[in-house]
Amino acid sequence: MNPLHLWHGWGMHPMVWSGLCAELAQHDIATQTPALPGYAQSEAVAPYSLDALVDAMLPATSTPLVLCGWSLGALLALHAARRHPQRVARLILIGATPSFVQRADWPHGMPPAVLDEFIAAVAHDPTAALKRFMALSNQNDVHARSMARTLAQILSATALPSAATLTAGLSLLRDSDLRAGIADITQPVLLLHGARDPLMPVAAAQWLADALPQAQLEILPEAAHTPFLSDQQHCCASIASFYRA
Repeated sequence: MNPLHLWHGWGMHPMVWSGLCAELAQHDIATQTPALPGYAQSEAVAPYSLDALVDAMLPATSTPLVLCGWSLGALLALHAARRHPQRVARLILIGATPSFVQRADWPHGMPPAVLDEFIAAVAHDPTAALKRFMALSNQNDVHARSMARTLAQILSATALPSAATLTAGLSLLRDSDLRAGIADITQPVLLLHGARDPLMPVAAAQWLADALPQAQLEILPEAAHTPFLSDQQHCCASIASFYRA
C-alpha cells in the first residue's frame, strides 16, 4: 500500500505531523508529509485555487492514495477526492468543514469579518497573525498550553510562507464552499474532530458525516482544532485501523 499522505493546515509546516508520524511508524504505516505550495520554501502556484493546489499536491501513482488532511488540508483533501476519484481511495479528515466561514444558510463557521481581520493582520505582521491564529484555534483544548509551546517551536524553527501565500490561503478559505459536491465523494471517510474546536464547530463535522455517502465521525471530547497533537494516541489508533480496513 502507498504511504499515508498528510496535508497540513494554513500557516503551518509539515513538521506539525512529526509526532503523529512517529506513532504511526509503530503501526508499520509509512507516511509522507508534503508541504502545501508556497510553504517550507516550496514553489507557490498561481492562481492559488483549489484545483491548482490539489493538482500540485497529488503524486502521480497507479495505486490510489489514503489521504489525510487537517483544516485547510482537509478542505483540499475533500476537493481532491471529488476532482480525482480514481487517485484517492480513502480520506481521513481532521478539523474539517465544507465551508470555513459562515454564510446565510451555514452558521457552522467563522464569521467572515473575523477572517478578514486575519487577512489584514497578515499584511501588517505575518508572524504575529500566525501566533494569534494558533492560539485561537486551541484555546479550549485541555492541553492548550503545551500545544501552544509545540506550535510556537515549529513556527520559530521554520521559514514562514510569504505574506502573499498566507493571504491567498485565507482568501481561499473565505471563498470556498464545497457543500454542493459533497455527496459525489463516495470514498470511505474518517472524520476526527475536537469537541472544543473554536474555529470549526462540531456541527460542521456532523453535517459532513451525514452528507458523505460513506463516513464515520469520531469526536475527541477534550480536544480543540488540533486533536492529532492533543490526543495523539487516540488519533493514531483510529487512523491506523481505518488505513488498514
